[in-house]
Amino acid sequence: MDLEKLQEIAERDLAINDTELDLESLKTPQLFNKYMKHLTKFKLMLSRAEGDHALIKRNLWEYYTGKSDASVYAERPFDLKILKQDVDKYIEADEAFIKSKQKVSYLLTTVDYLDRTMRQINGRDWNIRNAIEWRKFTSGAI
Repeated sequence: MDLEKLQEIAERDLAINDTELDLESLKTPQLFNKYMKHLTKFKLMLSRAEGDHALIKRNLWEYYTGKSDASVYAERPFDLKILKQDVDKYIEADEAFIKSKQKVSYLLTTVDYLDRTMRQINGRDWNIRNAIEWRKFTSGAI
């Protein structure tokens, strides 16, 4: 599941049907559990992606500093001699590093979105309670 699909589902799930506030209130724990599962899954994916990113960065550092195994250079030759201060520039411009960094960034954004969605779910009960109180007030019950 990707971020766009999560956003579409959350938009439907977070809508409160104001004609059935009692049912909406009962739905809150189920929504919380649903999005907690998504959040947990994406946090684990993020952790794995960050580990992969660190590994890619180390492998690229070894490659660009000339410390990789000879078989790596046989497969992917690199004949330039670069200064230590320029190694980071080469690493950051490497296609594998960029893809890995984009993946980590995407997962960070997804985790942040799910975290904010969880906060909205936590606030549902207050919104529902407020709507009920407003109905009582406008009907003269209070």
